[in-house]
Amino acid sequence: MTKEEFNENFRRRTKKFAVDVINLLSTLPPHKAMRVIDYQLTKSATSTAANYRAACRARSQAEFHAKMSIVVEEADESQFWLEMIEDLKIDNSEELKRLQNEGLEILKVCSKARDNS
Repeated sequence: MTKEEFNENFRRRTKKFAVDVINLLSTLPPHKAMRVIDYQLTKSATSTAANYRAACRARSQAEFHAKMSIVVEEADESQFWLEMIEDLKIDNSEELKRLQNEGLEILKVCSKARDNS
């Protein structure tokens, strides 16, 4: 797989993660904390995808590193909010677990890419 193919596949993967997070949030039962969690998790998941997309178009190694640092931060924040949903017992579905796993994989890949840049 070429670098361009990997980047395109990973752009799709991070975007799908964001869409799947938003879809999960739309199915969750009402809870006092959900207003904040919904807003913050939507922001962090979509920012992960948007900033990865921007990193792929970086004009320099420094710009790539800066964008990937944002991706790592936002992916980690997404993990935090997904954990909060589980810890507050708002949801414990297979979809939540899948998204936690996917978010962790995205975080690992992006951390490695940033550290190697």
